[in-house]
Amino acid sequence: MTQKLLVGTQAPDFALLDADGTKVSLSDYRGRNVIVYFYPKAATPGCTTEACDFRDNLASLQGNGYDVIGISPDAPEALAKFTGEFALTFPLLSDEDHAVALAYGAWGEKLVDGEIVEGLVRSTVVLDGEGTVKLTQYQVSAQGHVQALKEELLGV
Repeated sequence: MTQKLLVGTQAPDFALLDADGTKVSLSDYRGRNVIVYFYPKAATPGCTTEACDFRDNLASLQGNGYDVIGISPDAPEALAKFTGEFALTFPLLSDEDHAVALAYGAWGEKLVDGEIVEGLVRSTVVLDGEGTVKLTQYQVSAQGHVQALKEELLGV
């Protein structure tokens, strides 16, 4: 497992392509709280559940000052298909070489179907407007994650 980010530290900056091939940087979000969540693969059952939960709760999160960014190792074309198929209304970014996932501690060993494999570990990092880590959650479950996150961040 890579080094996890610690609360109170500065998050590594990044610039990744979104579903449209547009470069999106963490610095674009300066002055705003942002939820950066890492998911293994677009359009798989767990990732679809989590993405749709973020979509369905986006107005509430944004209304309380939180933007959402999803990051996976998928190519921009796969992200475009995923975004369109499920009407996702927040940016999904392509981290094909998983460098950002590594930098955020979201890449490492995990258990899949009883086997230990290396890959993206479902994780969420919440940053304040200065890019400082406010909250980290590693190896989260897709089901119920967004609601638990809202309870922790918003008390709802």
